[in-house]
Amino acid sequence: MKTFIYMVRHGDSPKHGNERTRGLSDKGKLDAKGVARLLQEEGIDAVISSPYDRSVLTVQALAEQIGQEVLVFEDLKERIFTVEEKRISDYELSPLLIKSFSDPNFALTGGESNADCQKRAIKVFQEILHTYRGQKVVIGTHGAVMTLMMGYYDQKYDLDFLLQTTKPDIYRMEFDGQNLMGVKRVWDVQQVKCSS
Repeated sequence: MKTFIYMVRHGDSPKHGNERTRGLSDKGKLDAKGVARLLQEEGIDAVISSPYDRSVLTVQALAEQIGQEVLVFEDLKERIFTVEEKRISDYELSPLLIKSFSDPNFALTGGESNADCQKRAIKVFQEILHTYRGQKVVIGTHGAVMTLMMGYYDQKYDLDFLLQTTKPDIYRMEFDGQNLMGVKRVWDVQQVKCSS
C-alpha cells in the first residue's frame, strides 16, 4: 500500500521578526494560492505543518479547500540554529549550513545540531507514515528540516539539494510502508503561473 508525503517548503517571508511568528510576504501569499491550486487535484487526505506561521500559512488555503484543519506538530519546526526566537541572517546562515552538513553534530550555543534536528523530526515523520498509511499527506515545512528528513531516507538530499530548492517548493515522496520508493519535484513556477 503506497503512502505519499508532499513536502511543501514554505513561501517567501519577511527577513525580520520572530522566527516562530514571521508570516508570508506578498509574494509568499500569492505562491500559497499557487500551492493550493497545484495540489487540489492530488486527492490530499491530511494537511500537517510545522508550528511556524510561514509554514502553516503556506498550506492553509489547501487545507481549507479540502475541508480540513492544518494539524500542527511542534517537532516539525525548523532546525534551531541559535536561540530559538532569534532569526539568523542569510549572511550568518551560509557558513553555518556548510559546517553543519559536514559535521552533523555541530551546534551553536542555544541551538541544535543537524543530527538532533533530524532525530526529532524523523520520529514525527515515521508516526505520520504509520498513521496515514495508504493516504496522501501534505507537510508544511522548512528548507533545512525538510532536507534532513529527506536525507534520512536518501543521502543525496544534502546541502547541495537544500541550496537549489526554492520558496515555496514541493517534493512528492512515495513510500511502501516505511521504505522510500521515489521522490518527484512537483512545484513548477511556470505551470502554477499558467493555471492562475
